[in-house]
Amino acid sequence: MGNIISSLTGSSLFNLSSSSNSANVSEFSVKDINLNEVKLSDYKGKVLLIVNVASKCGFTSQYADLQKIYEMYKDQGFEVLGFPCNDFGGQEPGTNEEIKNFCSLNYKVTFPMFDKVHVKGDGKAPLFDWLTNNSVTGKSSIKWNFEKFVIDKKGNIVDRFRSTTKPDGKKITSLIERELSK
Repeated sequence: MGNIISSLTGSSLFNLSSSSNSANVSEFSVKDINLNEVKLSDYKGKVLLIVNVASKCGFTSQYADLQKIYEMYKDQGFEVLGFPCNDFGGQEPGTNEEIKNFCSLNYKVTFPMFDKVHVKGDGKAPLFDWLTNNSVTGKSSIKWNFEKFVIDKKGNIVDRFRSTTKPDGKKITSLIERELSK
């Protein structure tokens, strides 16, 4: 049953300059929640967990888990990158300022948050096209909010987890620890 649920729920996000299986996260630029351009190459040498997030979702409580693992591993070279998304049930209707305030007040989020993106459909951010169409995690659309992608220190996709996989669960934390040790 868990596999059925896992295949039905999930989400993720990004911006890519070229949709190819050989692309690397370092090739992307995105805007942070304050609309400043951020080159993801700035994160080279760090293990990343990229997550599409929403404030009014059944999985919103995962913000606390994301913050927990961020605090646990950030000094070892780990970053959580949160990308708000309103593609699923209108569960992230707020402005960037409202999202920032919600995350800070309710979950004390200190990990980097980015501009709202589309992770499906015609307006799908190219990076999310890359995250959901590659030789490592295959070709599969994001199913829901809080889908997670692990990126290694070199900027390559390592694995993908659907919404039902808790960020602070053993599946994800053991993978983060393994990647950090490399």
